[in-house]
Amino acid sequence: MSTVIVSPVVQEILDLIGIFAFGLSGALLAVRKRFDAVGIAVLAEVTALGGGVLRDVVIGAVPPVAFTDMGYFVTPLVAAALTYFWHPRLARINRFVLIFDAFGLGVFCVAGTIKALNYGMHPLPAAALGVMTAIGGGALRDVLAGEVPALLHPESEIYAVPALLGSALVAGLAALHLLNPVTSGLAALIAVTVRLLALRFGWRAPLARGVGSGDGEG
Repeated sequence: MSTVIVSPVVQEILDLIGIFAFGLSGALLAVRKRFDAVGIAVLAEVTALGGGVLRDVVIGAVPPVAFTDMGYFVTPLVAAALTYFWHPRLARINRFVLIFDAFGLGVFCVAGTIKALNYGMHPLPAAALGVMTAIGGGALRDVLAGEVPALLHPESEIYAVPALLGSALVAGLAALHLLNPVTSGLAALIAVTVRLLALRFGWRAPLARGVGSGDGEG
């Protein structure tokens, strides 16, 4: 393991913020899908921890911190409980899912890249792992909920691009020795902002040349 770039305390704070945001997005989607209390808790846990577990396995941080730190495991359950008792009216749930998902995406792409860098990875694969941390839980959430993951849906606003931008910023700042809690927070904010703007203005990645959005659909 290389010299720590960002302190473990900052890493844990970033992780827990992202876990809570993704836990809320998973639980809200479960409510929208009319899942019971168990389903809400499961979807919150999978959404919040899925990407981080994949990252930890790849970098060799085993067992993953999600299974060794009770704070990581309990936080999604808190998000699920809050959602179960105080979720907004069903007509507004989809908007909240997308907002919390955007915050989770931005925080996790930064936290994932930082942890990979702390484990001695080159900035390029570290950024890739940051993206995987950010999108992994959301993809698992959508699959379990019976939806096409936003990452793959041709009609979905850009999803991986904001995570890639945030991860690349972190990797670049680390290479320039400018990475600290303030700059990492700004990188997360930029990723969140780009995702929210994509949702607001309908930004989408281009299809293959000559392919229309309706092509190939039954």
